[in-house]
Amino acid sequence: MSVQQSAESGESGGAGERGEAGPERRARPGAGTAVTEGAGGAAPGAAGAPGQSEEKAGRPRKKRPFWQELPILVVIALLLSLGIKTFFVQAFSIPSGSMEQTLAIGDRVLVDKFTPWFGAEPERGEVVVFRDPGGWLEGVPTDSGGSVSGTVQKVLSTVGLMPSADEKDLIKRVIAVGGDTVDCEAGAPLKVNGMALDEPYLFPGATPCDDDPVGTVTVPKGKLWVMGDHRNNSRDSRWHHNQTGDGFVPVDNVVGRAFVVAWPVSDWSTLPVPGTFDKVPAGAAGAAGSPVDEPPAPAAAALAGIVPLALWQRRRSAREAVSGRVSGRRAR
Repeated sequence: MSVQQSAESGESGGAGERGEAGPERRARPGAGTAVTEGAGGAAPGAAGAPGQSEEKAGRPRKKRPFWQELPILVVIALLLSLGIKTFFVQAFSIPSGSMEQTLAIGDRVLVDKFTPWFGAEPERGEVVVFRDPGGWLEGVPTDSGGSVSGTVQKVLSTVGLMPSADEKDLIKRVIAVGGDTVDCEAGAPLKVNGMALDEPYLFPGATPCDDDPVGTVTVPKGKLWVMGDHRNNSRDSRWHHNQTGDGFVPVDNVVGRAFVVAWPVSDWSTLPVPGTFDKVPAGAAGAAGSPVDEPPAPAAAALAGIVPLALWQRRRSAREAVSGRVSGRRAR
């Protein structure tokens, strides 16, 4: 492409009308170095410039062969994929039936890892992926990864091009958060903070708590109570609580929230929070604070006694100050 430069001056219109004066104007030193089209000549020192510009523009730019560009494109794609997987969205595959009928074996879900960077914490009703709190995956058969397909799966999942094959991740539904009280009795609906949950997401025929009742449990601050949607086929917080007295998942272990079933196409669906959780009243952490944060009775009694004493001392000091000022005036 040739770029044509032109300069306009207050006398440019007159140069065309006074054709005889053109050479003299060009001969005078200090005259304009650019000449508009139709002025009848070129500026000194600029001879050949238009030809050089056209020659450069006419020369085709040498293009790299595709085999040289391909590795660069692959590296860029891998870096973008790794960045997205690390900070934004990651795919996970479902290895078991503990979340049926919401999630089937072999489903691929996309997990939001972005919002936790802004301090967002899991809420009741969300389906979350979390790291094993310790002992949850004992006895579960794992793939050694020695085969070629296992190695390829591991490499591609590392950069985010395939669902994660990490055997240390689990997926469950958050039932209660820190400060909440869970009532899980046989023959009764599951209750959170005294409200019975309507659970249409349960696997057909599954009971809320019949196969693994735990009674009444209060979730500690910074922990979660999670359960599978296929209650009769899920080793969740109930089972581990009965085994170890714990069963809680630390909030810091949560990788992110699963928000959509991406594959197979026939199972595509979003994973919204069921409306029943919107009606759950706030627990101890969402009301006046957790009982753990309240001062013990002796400390509270001492505090109640100190406040009136401090007020009385302050009033006494004020009266003494006023009395002192009055005495000083009389002494004068």
